[in-house]
Amino acid sequence: MLEDVTVYVVDDDDAVRDSLKLLLESYGIAVHAFGSTDEFLRGYRPNSHACLVLDQHLPGTTGLDFLHSSEGAQLELPVILVTGRGDATLRARALGVGVVAYLEKPVDDGALIVAIEGALARG
Repeated sequence: MLEDVTVYVVDDDDAVRDSLKLLLESYGIAVHAFGSTDEFLRGYRPNSHACLVLDQHLPGTTGLDFLHSSEGAQLELPVILVTGRGDATLRARALGVGVVAYLEKPVDDGALIVAIEGALARG
């Protein structure tokens, strides 16, 4: 099922971004990784079998702020929000704006794959 999938990863931490890319590629998933939402917007190509793994804490913005922006609000893409500094309030806000999964770092590999499968099933 995951062989025809594209996952966009936006995380400013090179090590996290590279680790997620390697993990997802090991499942046969096409990955496009970006260090910022600006880079993502320049490289994003709409795809019906895609989702976005978005870091909450990015320089200059947050993942939720991006999703509320005019560019982020136009995305027709299921979003998985990841964070290293989460709490119940952030989780509730994320799920309230339509994020399909909320994961805390370090992200469990299995939980991420399940979240991606769920996101694609909803998308």
